[in-house]
Amino acid sequence: MTTPKPQEGSHLPVMVDEIVECFASVPEGIIVDATFGLGGHAVAILNAYPKLQILGLDQDAFAIANAEKMIAEDATLKGRLTVRRVRFDSLGEVLAEMSIGQISGALFDLGVSSPQLDVAERGFSYRHDGPLDMRMDQRSLLSAAEVVNSYEESELSRLIADNADEKFARRIAKAIVAARPITTTSQLAEVVVAAIPAPARRTGGHPAKRTFQAIRIEVNKELEILERALQIAIDTTKSGGRVAVLTYHSGENRIVKRVFSESERDFNVQTTASPYLHESQSGERRTRRVRAPKYPSSKEQTLNRRAKSARLRVLEKTLVGVGN
Repeated sequence: MTTPKPQEGSHLPVMVDEIVECFASVPEGIIVDATFGLGGHAVAILNAYPKLQILGLDQDAFAIANAEKMIAEDATLKGRLTVRRVRFDSLGEVLAEMSIGQISGALFDLGVSSPQLDVAERGFSYRHDGPLDMRMDQRSLLSAAEVVNSYEESELSRLIADNADEKFARRIAKAIVAARPITTTSQLAEVVVAAIPAPARRTGGHPAKRTFQAIRIEVNKELEILERALQIAIDTTKSGGRVAVLTYHSGENRIVKRVFSESERDFNVQTTASPYLHESQSGERRTRRVRAPKYPSSKEQTLNRRAKSARLRVLEKTLVGVGN
């Protein structure tokens, strides 16, 4: 696939006001936008806080091309916005390469961006006919076509159930195997819809939504890399900095909740197995949970359908004594 040309997007950043507010108190420095996308959150943060800079990470060629176009056309972004084309679990390597010791915070918006969903050729959407692709990084070898057409039925059933909480995973996997070869998103959507009992198709949105989500997660190894990326972000955030995460389904939310909960325990129980951990005195607490709106407002959910399933969690690096 050729690198997409940068172009204007219609993506509405989810909970942008709440995200901007959660970074109001962080110390001067760099915020890592680990899922840069079209840069809506990043630009809003830069506009609100002159003391902050943004390091944007994204594995999608479109996102990087669009970011470079933004920087070239907006003088206010030059020197304050830097982007790198990497998966977000490469955050530690990028910081080391740029000689950045600590950051002021990090943002993870784990949703799929509009260009990925709305461009049929990307193969993400059950609403637009296109090739079965779903790769966020077009350099990756594994595509949705390979998952759909080569995975064993049991493996398909497992990933559809695990990645999307789909209760009809076995029926769907069996139908997919029986219908092979499947080459387009429309074909896949039709197979999935036909495999789900008629009464269940009438509730919960498009019947193929969960299966497409599950396959996308598998193609991009989203859940596999999330824990490591969050741990690196927490470990490299300076005292008073914050890590904010927007999740959109239960699999992501479980991982974020667990990583955040573990980080709130006594820091002295941690080991230095990760090269990104910073030593701390025994009895110190690493982080605290920040009270922030968990969900988008009803108004935002009405205006932006992609915000409906979003959930926000925010953690602050403290390094203060327990009980103090």
